[in-house]
Amino acid sequence: MNTRTIALLLAGWLGVAGGAPAAGRWDQPTPPLAKPVEMTVYRSPSCGCCGKWLDHVRQHGFQVTDVLSEDMNAVKKRLGVSTNLASCHTAVVGGYVVEGHVPAGDIKKLLAEKPPLAGIAAPGMPQGSPGMEMGRNEAFTVLSFDKDGKTAPYSEHPAP
Repeated sequence: MNTRTIALLLAGWLGVAGGAPAAGRWDQPTPPLAKPVEMTVYRSPSCGCCGKWLDHVRQHGFQVTDVLSEDMNAVKKRLGVSTNLASCHTAVVGGYVVEGHVPAGDIKKLLAEKPPLAGIAAPGMPQGSPGMEMGRNEAFTVLSFDKDGKTAPYSEHPAP
């Protein structure tokens, strides 16, 4: 491994360890998971961007069980995802709910810190987020939420 490769990996790792990925660049390398982490993802069979997000989290080491559902509203209701947080797919990992196009680095941060939350969400379908890389990119905020539905900013991802 050359010095440049080590520097790029270290920069990506520091971006996650110190908070959100550096400069909002969610597509940077993240530290490898210490052991395999199972993630169950619920999605509509007709949604193409969900498959791209699955590729993103798999590339970052998550082992994904892909569950197709014709009634995503029921899935979201059962898992406590309110309509203001909703996106096209819902995941469960490490006891947390992950709603929408959340970057893998944010999920790894959540699992490492283990905050007292129900989960995190990227509401809607932000252009330029993982799985939504099509044309223009917009800034987006990943929100944390608790079991009572209270939200707070979790990480910021500025437009490149």
